[in-house]
Amino acid sequence: MSKLTLSIRHTTHYAFAEPVVHALQRLRLTPKETQGQRIGQWSMVLDNARAELEYDDQHFNHVTLISLTPGAREVTVTCEGVVETEDNAGVIGRHSGHLPLWSFLRQTPLTRPGAKLRALLREAAGPADSAPLDFLHSLSALIRERITYETGRTHAATTAEEAVGHGFGVCQDHAHIFIGAARASGIPARYVSGYLLMHDRIDQEATHAWAEAHVEGLGWVGFDVSNGICPDPGYVRVATGSDYRDAAPVTGISIGAFEEALTVGVAVAVQNPASQTQSQQQQSSQ
Repeated sequence: MSKLTLSIRHTTHYAFAEPVVHALQRLRLTPKETQGQRIGQWSMVLDNARAELEYDDQHFNHVTLISLTPGAREVTVTCEGVVETEDNAGVIGRHSGHLPLWSFLRQTPLTRPGAKLRALLREAAGPADSAPLDFLHSLSALIRERITYETGRTHAATTAEEAVGHGFGVCQDHAHIFIGAARASGIPARYVSGYLLMHDRIDQEATHAWAEAHVEGLGWVGFDVSNGICPDPGYVRVATGSDYRDAAPVTGISIGAFEEALTVGVAVAVQNPASQTQSQQQQSSQ
């Protein structure tokens, strides 16, 4: 699986108990154009909302600022497109962006280690300074072993320290723990949100999250703690940041006395898998 063409559909639906008075949403839903990843096509369709502004933020995430239609009770954002990916063994390469590399050593409230995370970090094998790549692989494996993957028991505001204390979490928690431990070891690290090709299903209930650490001589390298691998062509990078808050698919503000119900649907599939398999076989035989 050296190259893939992935077809992606991401739907976000809001249902409001009361009509919207005023609301702005910041969307990070457009994949990055980075090493090993190219956008074939990408579209965003808004129902009961309109785009106000598009820009690239400090992390080079493409952001779309939208306003919700006053009086609306339902709003839908549908993103759809094709992304071509290739296998670089999880290596993204040299650092780029508006922020200096040292800024990714700064802990945030979501990643800051406490006594429990520091105790876990002391168990990671290998010296972080002389053999950082080995250390990071060991750290990823240790977190996956100790922090059980369980859905529905943590939330967006759960910190890395809290997740270590609970002993369970989801991909967001695994990433925050890894980032906090890497930074505490003097290694720049960042959060990644994106899409993941699942081999047992196409439809999913959420986007995926993993981490990247900067290794001298390699640049940024991805680590998906939850699945115990470095990202392969089944991964699509959408947004990066210091933690989840920097890379969240949707953030915003709203005014009005209403409650909202949020439903997310994600579908990731290989486009024309039969033809791609045949092409790869032909390439391998040449």
